[in-house]
Amino acid sequence: MILAIDIETFSDVDLKKCGVFKYVQSPAFEILLIAYQYDDGPVEIIDLAAINDLGPDPDEIEKLDRLRADLLDPKIIKTAYNPQFEITCLSKEFAPGLDPKQWRCTQVRAAMLGLPFGLDFVAKVLKLPVQKMSGWQHIRYFCIPCKPTAANGMRTRN
Repeated sequence: MILAIDIETFSDVDLKKCGVFKYVQSPAFEILLIAYQYDDGPVEIIDLAAINDLGPDPDEIEKLDRLRADLLDPKIIKTAYNPQFEITCLSKEFAPGLDPKQWRCTQVRAAMLGLPFGLDFVAKVLKLPVQKMSGWQHIRYFCIPCKPTAANGMRTRN
């Protein structure tokens, strides 16, 4: 079985300047969304931000428990595009003890096929029916602190 996974996170530390380890060590770090897919099944999304804000939903907690167990199961191959990020983030907050040997990097596989390194470019070259959102608008809006202003009520986070 193959488990493909992608996460969206928040931290007040600049990932590009400081790297993933300092990024996840921030007290403000949190995993917002976990998108995952088993083999060729449907993509599932767990909204951890909503669970934290609204309280646990029994169905979401059941999905989380299964996902956590499967992330730790050595019989299940995990894949991600540059999985060091997922492994580091998930190990910090969600599933300590992840074994990097159980992961496969789809970015490396794309490069071995002569495809570009950027996921958005891979989707374009392969003419996939679903394209990665271009730009950083959503990441900048939800995953990076904003400057407090009178217009946004002095908040530092969207």
